[in-house]
Amino acid sequence: MLQILAATTNKHKIQEFQAMLDATVDAGRVAILSPDTIPGFPELVENGTTFEENARLKAGQAARYADRAAFADDSGLEVAALNGAPGVYSARYAGDGATDARRIEKLLKELEGKTDRRARFVCVIALAYRGDIVETFRGEVTGRIADAPRGTQGFGYDPVFIPDGYDKTFGELGEEVKSKISHRARAFALATDFIHRELQTMDDFEFV
Repeated sequence: MLQILAATTNKHKIQEFQAMLDATVDAGRVAILSPDTIPGFPELVENGTTFEENARLKAGQAARYADRAAFADDSGLEVAALNGAPGVYSARYAGDGATDARRIEKLLKELEGKTDRRARFVCVIALAYRGDIVETFRGEVTGRIADAPRGTQGFGYDPVFIPDGYDKTFGELGEEVKSKISHRARAFALATDFIHRELQTMDDFEFV
């Protein structure tokens, strides 16, 4: 079995990734490990200025420490009227330790009086093996910001993001739709395609 360490403490992301793997790669051939299975796993430094830089930094650190394959994602929301903010600072937009509700509140306040509500979610996934970056994968979904939060599903900015082609937010559409069209789903689809190709060509492909 191929075991890959997910360089994130976000349990929502780990669940999403495992669900997508189970749906796209032969069942039972790939398992995602969470950092709490690695003794003494350190806090990862992410001081890059782009999603690509942060994903590569985190994946490389995790793979070196655990001495196994690891992947990391860096994702966020870019809003046109805010010149791309919050961008790579999406999780820290309202300060360290702020709740999703507080980040959304700040975002909507910044957009008061602005008619341009265009936005996009971006996700970059980096796959590393023992510190060396193997590949990176980028996914995006475009849409617009709602006037107020709607729906209770998902996490982060999901309750205010309406993807193009829909009239509901990710918070209303739920996991069934989000798992098919989200930025993370698109980036992870590319990553799982890569993993699947490797599994097909290497019978003993195993980063353990």
